[in-house]
Amino acid sequence: MPVDLTSRLQVGATALSLPPFGLGTGPLGNLFEPLTDETAQRALEAAWSAGVRYYDTAPWYGRGLSELRLGAFLRSKPRDAFVLTTKVGRTLKRPLNPETFDRSPWVGGLSFDVVVDYSYDGVMRSYEQALQRLGIPTVDGLIVHDLDRAFLGDAFDKHARTLLDSGVMALDELRRSGDVQAIGMGFNLSEALDVFVDKVELDVALIAHPYTLLDQSCLHSGMARCLARKISVIVGAPFASGILATGSRPRATYAYSLAPPDILRKVAAIEAVCGVHGVSLPAAALQFPLAHPAVVAVVAGAVRESEAAANALHVQQSIPTAFWSDLKSQGLIDPESPAPS
Repeated sequence: MPVDLTSRLQVGATALSLPPFGLGTGPLGNLFEPLTDETAQRALEAAWSAGVRYYDTAPWYGRGLSELRLGAFLRSKPRDAFVLTTKVGRTLKRPLNPETFDRSPWVGGLSFDVVVDYSYDGVMRSYEQALQRLGIPTVDGLIVHDLDRAFLGDAFDKHARTLLDSGVMALDELRRSGDVQAIGMGFNLSEALDVFVDKVELDVALIAHPYTLLDQSCLHSGMARCLARKISVIVGAPFASGILATGSRPRATYAYSLAPPDILRKVAAIEAVCGVHGVSLPAAALQFPLAHPAVVAVVAGAVRESEAAANALHVQQSIPTAFWSDLKSQGLIDPESPAPS
């Protein structure tokens, strides 16, 4: 059954409910290429016109640029017409030398240095700075950003202790006061998901790469534990950072790097099944995660108005049940993974 963009699913035991499809605004922070403000605004307007009403951002995206651009767009919309989430764990500050500041890995973005801070004060400061950049006095949900070894390396254990010792108190305080309706954590690795899902009273988990059309490695571990603990799941990066949108073309990207040969071959095999059933690869990538009973939304990025509009159409495309059956019979997705029907 096609996805209804106007429907809502409750997040955990909170009063917050999410539409099934949202716009991720990492690319609007000039992740892959420099974008003008006008290009970013046209992409946001195209998403809105297509019925998208959930928007996710973060201070890290473009070192504040994504929040500035998103806020400039949403401030003209009725506040009760959209859902907005951002992230905590990183604050921004003036660099020692703005003229020579290295903004990588962003190809554009703003010249602000990033401080990783998961403490009570760091969470509160990150939250307050985000509101000021957005120019919107409320966000609906706060998500702890990138607390895993992929980003923090040897500092992971120290930052994890800081969050558990004091950062979670700030999150709980904001939730209990009603400043935010839900709190969550973002996960790029199954390891981090397994570590925190039993240690923090989460309403939602934003899972990027461990649960996509290409990878269901956390199906029987982290996803199952979220379901058991009634933690809702938002699936981010459903295109696996590119390849499930572009297909297995040369220089396709996977996990923010060039896709390795085994991933290219697997995507090519999925594309062959798509061809048999007349299904677009992006539509399959967006709709697959939504079949899991823990998942309440999938969030995909876009850099141009055509991409934003196309994604909203992809998530509503009808896909025959036989398509998913063929993927399972060919070993291209976990045979026990829930599939749309």
